[in-house]
Amino acid sequence: MSRTASPSRTAPAAVATALAAVLALTGCAGPDTASGAAPTEPTPGGTLRFALGAAPQGVDPQQVGTNVSIYVARQLADSLTDQDPATGEIEPWLAESWDVSDDLTRFTFHLRDGVTFSDGSALDAADVRASFDAVAGELGATAPLAASYLAGYAQTEVPDERTATVVFDAPNAQFLQATSTVSLAILSEETAEVDPAERLQGDIVGSGPFVLDSYTQDQGAVITRREGYDWAPESSEHQGEAYLDGIEFSVVPESGVRAGGIASDQFDAVGDVLPQDVPQVEGTGGEVLTRANPGVPFVLQPNVTRPPLDDPEVRRALLVAIDRQELVDTVLSAAFKPATSVLASTTPGYADLSDQLAFDPTEAGKILDDAGWAPGPDGIRVKDGEPLEIEVTYTPVFTGSGAVLELAAQQLRAAGIDLKLRQLTAAEQTTAQDSGDYDVFYYNVTRADADILRTQFSTAQRNLSLREPDDAVDPLLDEQLREADPAERDTLVADAQREILDQGLAIPLFELAQSIGVRGDVHGLAFDASSRLLFHDAWIEQD
Repeated sequence: MSRTASPSRTAPAAVATALAAVLALTGCAGPDTASGAAPTEPTPGGTLRFALGAAPQGVDPQQVGTNVSIYVARQLADSLTDQDPATGEIEPWLAESWDVSDDLTRFTFHLRDGVTFSDGSALDAADVRASFDAVAGELGATAPLAASYLAGYAQTEVPDERTATVVFDAPNAQFLQATSTVSLAILSEETAEVDPAERLQGDIVGSGPFVLDSYTQDQGAVITRREGYDWAPESSEHQGEAYLDGIEFSVVPESGVRAGGIASDQFDAVGDVLPQDVPQVEGTGGEVLTRANPGVPFVLQPNVTRPPLDDPEVRRALLVAIDRQELVDTVLSAAFKPATSVLASTTPGYADLSDQLAFDPTEAGKILDDAGWAPGPDGIRVKDGEPLEIEVTYTPVFTGSGAVLELAAQQLRAAGIDLKLRQLTAAEQTTAQDSGDYDVFYYNVTRADADILRTQFSTAQRNLSLREPDDAVDPLLDEQLREADPAERDTLVADAQREILDQGLAIPLFELAQSIGVRGDVHGLAFDASSRLLFHDAWIEQD
C-alpha cells in the first residue's frame, strides 16, 4: 500500500491544514509581496541592490542556516517539493509527484522532465541520490539541519533516471516537508564530490533561477539571472526566467545605515528593518514587508551541566522573570510577537503555553528564595558565596538581538539575576558550541514543521542543553517522528513542548518576523513558507 501525491493532492494533508489554520488566525497569509497590486505589468531587467544585516555563512544551501545566507543560497538551487506559503500544502517542484509508503519509510519521487543545472547537465535521479548521500555522509556536522532531516537515512534507490526512492530505516513523518526546504535542495552529482569548505565559498551547481557570479566572505555576493529557467513552483506568480538581471547583496550591519540607503537610493531593498527605521523607508514612498517565522522562536537554551543552570529551580525562575511583551513593545515592533511556547505560533503542532510564560516577578522571587538564593548587597542573589550570574552567548545575525538581550538583562537584574552578554562571531560561536563553553545559547531556527523540536532538543541531535537522555522529552520527540496520524502527532508535539518548558530546557523570548524594507519601485519580492525571501517574481519599474 502507498499514498500517492500529485499536483492536485499531497501527503500528509494535515500539515497543510494545520498551517493554513494558523496562518488564518495570525493574518500572515502568503505569498507576501512587497507592494500588492503593481502599477504596471512586470518588466524584465535591472539589478536589485539588497543590504543584508549580517554576513552570510556561505552560499551552499545544504550547509547554511541563517536567514541572510539563505536569502542568497535559495536563489541558486531548487528542491524536490515546495510548501505553499498561503496554505502550507506540499506541492510539486523538481518532483512532479510522489508516493509515500504507509509505514513512512519509503518516499518515491517522480522527477520533472526538462530540468537542467546551471552547467547545462540534465537533472536525474542520480543527482538526488548524490545530494542526499553527501548530506548523510561527508557533509555531516557541517550541515546540521539537512542531516537532521535525513535522520535514519538508509539509501536512495534509482530504478531509472526519473525515479528516486528515498529509504529510511524507521518511520520519518517529517521528511516530505523537509524536501521543500533549502537545506535539502538538490545540487548536481558533481557538487557532492566537492570539499564542503569550497562549496560554502561557491563551488556548487544548482538548478535555481539565478547563478552565482561572485561571493566575498564578510562582504556579500552577486547573482545573475539564469537563462532558460522554466520550472518555478506553482506558488510563483509567473513561469519562465526571473525578471531581474541580477542581485547585488552587500553587508551593512547598522540598521539605520541600511534604512538611510533606501532614502538615498543606495539600496533597493534592506533586511531587518527596526521600528525606528520605518519612517525613513516609508518617507520616500517605500514600504516594510513582514512575515512571521515558523519554527523555534528566539530562545535562551541553558547548558544544564554548568552552575547555576544545573539547578532546575533557577531555570524555572528565568521562565517567569522575563517580560516578553515589554521586549516586543520596547525594542521590536507590532510585526513581532512575544513567545508563547517553544514553537512559534505559525508552526504546525504549536501549543499555546502562555500561562507557563506569564511575567510574574513575585513568583520568580519566591522560587529563588525557596531554592536558597538570597538577595545580595548589590541586588544580585547569592548562594553558598556564589552570585547568580549567567552569561548568554550570541551572534548578531538578527539586528535587534543586542537590544533585546540588554533589556532582558535589565528585567532579570530586577529578579536578582545577573545576565551578562557575550557577543561572538559565527566562527567563535561554533567553537563555543562544540566545546560546550557557554551558559546559555541564544538563537532561533526557522522551519514550518514541528520536528524542529527534535532537531534542537533531542539528545541524539543538537542538544545545546548538553543533557543526558531521559524518559520524557526524548521518547516524545522520537515517537512524533514515527506517527502517521496527524492528530496523534500534534498531541505528541504538544506534550513535548510542555515537557521542555517544565524542565526549563528553553527560555522562549519572542517570535522572529522578517521585516524587509523596499523602495516604491520594487515589486514581487516574496516570502516562502519558512519566511525566507524569494526573488524569482521580483522586478523593478524601469524608467
